[in-house]
Amino acid sequence: MLKHSCRTMEPESAAAFYIPFYAGLAVGKYLWSNSSAKERDRHCEMMLRWVRDQEPYKRSNGWNHFITMGRITWDFRRSKDEDWGSSCIYMAGMRNVTRLLIERNSWDYFDVGVPYPTGFHPRSDSDVAEWQDYVRTRPRPALFCFAGAKRGAIRNDFRGTLLSQCRNEPDACRVVDCAGSRCSNGTSEILETFLGSKFCLQPRGDSFTRRSIFDCMVAGSIPVFFWRRTAYYQYEWFLPSEPGSYSVFIDRKEVENGTSIREVLERYSEEDVRRMREKVIEYIPKFLYALPVEGLETVKDAFDVAIDGVLRRFKEQEEWGFKWR
Repeated sequence: MLKHSCRTMEPESAAAFYIPFYAGLAVGKYLWSNSSAKERDRHCEMMLRWVRDQEPYKRSNGWNHFITMGRITWDFRRSKDEDWGSSCIYMAGMRNVTRLLIERNSWDYFDVGVPYPTGFHPRSDSDVAEWQDYVRTRPRPALFCFAGAKRGAIRNDFRGTLLSQCRNEPDACRVVDCAGSRCSNGTSEILETFLGSKFCLQPRGDSFTRRSIFDCMVAGSIPVFFWRRTAYYQYEWFLPSEPGSYSVFIDRKEVENGTSIREVLERYSEEDVRRMREKVIEYIPKFLYALPVEGLETVKDAFDVAIDGVLRRFKEQEEWGFKWR
């Protein structure tokens, strides 16, 4: 952000104001401890008191301000003191601020979904191009794959259903059982599994989304979704507008009622698979966060897409007169 070519030191000429507050870190250290609601809210309240006292905020009431929150939206939407997370999003001052999160509330205009970071942070345009060529030509002997673990505490756990289907089709499916903490930070086994499969099964995670979606697509594998809120209602700035051009959707209820995932995926011709994979590969740069602080030379990564989207949104809001409401 500090190195962005559009940055200005003159507030009067700025089209957007970034709030450099680490909301995810501020609440994260309290989420799994015996903390009070006051402790979980403290830092966000301090930040908003300061921001609301600044002239640019007073002029726009926050319409041209944005923040990155580093976690899923539900970690900041506590309604009652005894519930999970902080109430940061509901605090006075946050109402009109655009919020970039790895999972958004699909019904909240001010939430914008941005990709989970993967393990690939390219150093140059050529890094991206070489990776795209690699995943395009990679042999994929498996029809589909699944990396995940059962949720023992959840009745009729859907992940268990996927694991069972995968294990019952050993000639078509590759499985990585992530029981325990085996897959907590990603492994080479998961990457090799995605690289060697035409399709990858992507159920919801602990919330509607999961990081594996982007690990899968960066590996050039075609995602198979079972909840529309896992991706289609989340990452509109970063994914193709036509879901069927890059992914497969199978309603989870059909799978629970006996629909064979293998049979569904085998209906796609080799040309269909090639076309869908090519669309995934085309969009790979939009899922990546580049290593150089100045960004890449000509390729726009997820950071660039997000900033372009924020600036476009604020321009539209100004044209519509929203910031004066």
